[in-house]
Amino acid sequence: MPIRSLSLEPDARLRARPIVWLLATRPAFLVVTLVAVLLGLALTAYEGAALRPWAALATLVFALMAHAGANVINDYHDRDTDGLNHDRLYPFTGGSRFIQNEVLTARETAWLGYGALALVVPAGLALALTSGPLLVPIGLAGLFLGWAYSAPPLRLAGRGLGEVVITAAWLLVIVGTHYVQVGHLSAVPAFVGLPYAILVAAILYVNQFPDAKADAAAGKRTLVVRLGPERASRGLSLLGLYAGGWHLGLIGAGGLPPLALGALLPLLALVPATDHLKKHAGEPAKLRPAITRTLAATIGYGVVLTLTLWISA
Repeated sequence: MPIRSLSLEPDARLRARPIVWLLATRPAFLVVTLVAVLLGLALTAYEGAALRPWAALATLVFALMAHAGANVINDYHDRDTDGLNHDRLYPFTGGSRFIQNEVLTARETAWLGYGALALVVPAGLALALTSGPLLVPIGLAGLFLGWAYSAPPLRLAGRGLGEVVITAAWLLVIVGTHYVQVGHLSAVPAFVGLPYAILVAAILYVNQFPDAKADAAAGKRTLVVRLGPERASRGLSLLGLYAGGWHLGLIGAGGLPPLALGALLPLLALVPATDHLKKHAGEPAKLRPAITRTLAATIGYGVVLTLTLWISA
C-alpha cells in the first residue's frame, strides 16, 4: 500500500520521515547484500582465518548503506520511466514510487540517495586504516557501479549492461568482505562468489519483464527490451545453469567442500520459475511466481552455501 494512502497531515508526515527514509531504500531487497557479506565471512572462516567481529559489522553496515543509496538514486534517475510504468508488480518492480506518490520530492530523493553513498566514503576510509589500502579502490569501484547503473551519462542498465554491473557489484561485496578480514587480495572469493553474484543478476533480469513496456517507452534498452520478452525468457535458465555449473566446477576443483552440493537444491526453484516465465513472458500481471521463485533460489543458494562453509570450517 503506498504511503500516500495513509493521508498523513504535513506535520505527521514530517514526524514520520525516518521511517519514510528507510522504506525509500526498499529494505526488503537489502537481504541480498546481507547474504553476500555473510558469504564472504563464511569463506574467511572456511580458509581458517580468525574473524574480526567489529570489522565484519562495519563491513555489513557500509555495504547495506551503499546498496540502499544505489536503490534510492535508481528511483531518482528512473522517475520518468517509473511514471510510465502501469505493469509494475509491487513490491518487486517499478521502483518504490515514492516520488510518483508524492511521499518524497525528487530533490529529497536525490539528497537521500547521494547522501547515503557519500557517507560510505569516510566510513570506508576509516575501515581501510585497519584493513588495508586496497579497500579504497574496491569500495570506490562499488560506489561507481551503484551510480553508473542508473545515472547519466552512463545509465548502464538502460544500455543492456545491467546484469554485468550487478554481477560485478556483488562480487565486489564478497571480495571486499574477505579482504577486510584477511588484509590481502585473493582470487578465491571472486571464484566462490561468482555463482551468487550471477543469481543476484538473475533477480534483476526477471524483474525487467514487467517493466519492459515502460522501459522501451522511456528509451531504456535493457536486455529484455532488446531481445523481446519471448526470446529473453530463455535467459533465466541460462543464468541458472551457468551459476550451477560453476558451483559444481568449484566442488570438483576442491574450491568448495563436498557438503556444498546442498547449495544446489534451492536452485531447483529456477525450473518452475523458468517454465512460468516462458509461458507468460508477455503478460506482466502473471509474472509474480517467476519473480518470487528466482528470489527464493538466489537467497536460498546464498544461505545454504554460507551455512555449509561455516559447518565445514
